[in-house]
Amino acid sequence: QVQLVESGGGLVHVGGSLRLSCAASGSIFGLNLMGWYRQAPGKQRELVAVVTRGGSANYADSVKDRFTISRDNAKNTVSLQMNGLKPEDTAVYYCKAVVSNGGTSWGTGTLVTVSP
Repeated sequence: QVQLVESGGGLVHVGGSLRLSCAASGSIFGLNLMGWYRQAPGKQRELVAVVTRGGSANYADSVKDRFTISRDNAKNTVSLQMNGLKPEDTAVYYCKAVVSNGGTSWGTGTLVTVSP
């Protein structure tokens, strides 16, 4: 079992920036895909960005050119730099990790609020 701890959420004005971080611990052998999902009130959880152990990243169209995902394999961390934030980015952001046997872990979430 992989434990994930997120940090970095908060309140920011439109156009501002935030950086989310997620640290993995526990059974991290074979840690493969890591990334971020978000869930806005009344909506389903959706992919924001994910990155493989080798550094290949995939982004939701809505965040391309604004968000950047990065990963430190030595520290088992993944970060999300969010620039040009919009009110529609308001959501609870969840860190996700997938290990090589397919097992999936989720963090408890961190709230990002973008005020007009």
